[in-house]
Amino acid sequence: MSKIIDAVSLVLTCGDEIFAIQRQFFLKAFPGYWAFPGGKVEAQDEAFSLEHPLTKDIDHRLLGAAFREGQEELGIDFRSHVQSGTIRSISYLGLATTPDFNPYRFATYFFKIDFKNKIEFIVDENEARIAKWICAKDLLEEFNQGQILAVPPVVKVIETLGNHPEITKIDELNFNYDGNDFVPYIESIRGMPQLMPLSHTLPPATRTNAFIVGDIGCPRILIDPSPIDEEEYRKFKNTVAIFGADKILLTHHHPDHYERSNLLARELNIPIMLSQYTRERIVRIQSDYFDGIKTEILNEGDVVTQWLSRDVLVMNIPGHDEGQIAVYPSDLSWFLAGDLFQGIGTVVIGGEAGNMQKYFSTLERIIKLSPKVVFPSHGIGLGGTNILEKTLEHRRLREVQVYEHFKNGDSPEAMLTKIYADIRKDLWPYALENINKHLEKLKAEGKI
Repeated sequence: MSKIIDAVSLVLTCGDEIFAIQRQFFLKAFPGYWAFPGGKVEAQDEAFSLEHPLTKDIDHRLLGAAFREGQEELGIDFRSHVQSGTIRSISYLGLATTPDFNPYRFATYFFKIDFKNKIEFIVDENEARIAKWICAKDLLEEFNQGQILAVPPVVKVIETLGNHPEITKIDELNFNYDGNDFVPYIESIRGMPQLMPLSHTLPPATRTNAFIVGDIGCPRILIDPSPIDEEEYRKFKNTVAIFGADKILLTHHHPDHYERSNLLARELNIPIMLSQYTRERIVRIQSDYFDGIKTEILNEGDVVTQWLSRDVLVMNIPGHDEGQIAVYPSDLSWFLAGDLFQGIGTVVIGGEAGNMQKYFSTLERIIKLSPKVVFPSHGIGLGGTNILEKTLEHRRLREVQVYEHFKNGDSPEAMLTKIYADIRKDLWPYALENINKHLEKLKAEGKI
């Protein structure tokens, strides 16, 4: 069981307005997410609290942490504002604990601090890309239009205060699901449920994301269902039933993206959508995989459904896998990038379907398109394209290393021990595949 760390979140309000921030795209934790100021509770935080009628019956260690974080991130002394009467009320809104399937867990205590007049804060630009006072109802509308990326407790606060700005207590901020009968799922962007079944994927990842997208009256597309075993399949089916599914879409032919998809297609009597290459590769692995199932071949530019009244289109994204496809809405509010990058671990470019030249080109293409949010197959969605830029930068660095070692006469196996000395040896076969694909790229470009 992961250790749970105490944290605080400051929900600052003034009448029906709320102060919200969008985290910088380059941050390691929750880049591009909309949130509230706050952070971890420290041992000496009680010293930052104070005795006052507004703070009666509030845990002073937690409130002290809120005041300290507020001062560090917003540049104001909350204690002086309490004493001067510029704060109308302080309320403990509720507690949200990170679910047990997440390796990093926090118990986050939300405090609502209501100001009599709006305060101009000095926001740390290293943390916040955008920081603004906004009517809670308008912020809720932005989320409902798919323009805000946020974790479930923050969404719950936005929804509650958007409908009831006067609320001082939210009874249930936790993300709850019955792990006995369902797989974990979240909705960090409106209309994009992300299901997270355990799968036969590569470590350190343990789950492959499955997404469901499609407006009412349009096909509900279930993307990459691949539960690891029969028990997980049972839980996965129960979870899919909450949202419904009219078609299955497979992004590519790797087993951790399609395992048991055919069983589900037969049970639900729905077709499977995929690229021609992916279909051919799966049939090579299991010739009867699609028996009794209608398949629909997808090509770049095809529209598969609608999301919040925007067309959802297909794009070919070769590199990691020749037949890999992505889906995205016409306004590029998000982009399902599959295995082009990993929220957990590193992408492998290997086998006959992997091509490092195409991988570089695909990353460059998506970075140029600049979607607002990119979703990987393993891990959470991330704001902006910073992760794609970092991934491309990393691969370019690896290529320089491979090139230099090649000039020195090193074999791929010798390069492996020097370049990847810091990774687990059971992952070396995958690292060696990356090295060989870099060599193929350098040779194709006439550099070696």
